[in-house]
Amino acid sequence: MSTLGKKLRYLRRARGLTLKQVAEAAQCTPAYLSQLENDKTSPSIASLKRIAEVLGARIVDFFLDDIDDEPVVMEPKQWLKVSLPRWKADIRQMVRRVQHRRMQPFYTVIEPGGGTREDYSHHGEEFGLVLEGELTLKVGEETYRVKAGSSFYYPSSLPHSWTNEGKRPCRVVWVVTPPSW
Repeated sequence: MSTLGKKLRYLRRARGLTLKQVAEAAQCTPAYLSQLENDKTSPSIASLKRIAEVLGARIVDFFLDDIDDEPVVMEPKQWLKVSLPRWKADIRQMVRRVQHRRMQPFYTVIEPGGGTREDYSHHGEEFGLVLEGELTLKVGEETYRVKAGSSFYYPSSLPHSWTNEGKRPCRVVWVVTPPSW
């Protein structure tokens, strides 16, 4: 499987764009984009989303292998890893493809101290069920502590972020609609 950086470079070049063109449109510097393409740094979800939009892609496209078949049942070993190291979270997309789908489910394990670190927003809605641990969820101006067995639901258009402020991993089943990664 190619790295995130190699896929970014491939998509940029396939669209005939320079580092400078993509960087300007994605509101970052060409040097930062070069570091991403060379796997020297890990992007925030906000910057990765802006870059994906410039390249006409979804975030998940940077993590996909070329797979044609969509299985009805997937074992955990088949879930697609879409994590970024800076999040300190193991995020697995529980379906192979989201194109022409109405939702995008994830199984997420957030290590203590892990999380998005910044607010982001996008079109749609999100639902989640905390299976283990406790999730600190910020939606708009409100902060919620979501304990094991509790669920959450909010419009993704509100600025939101999530962290694990606990001392043990937090496990969450998360569903985003429409697929925005």
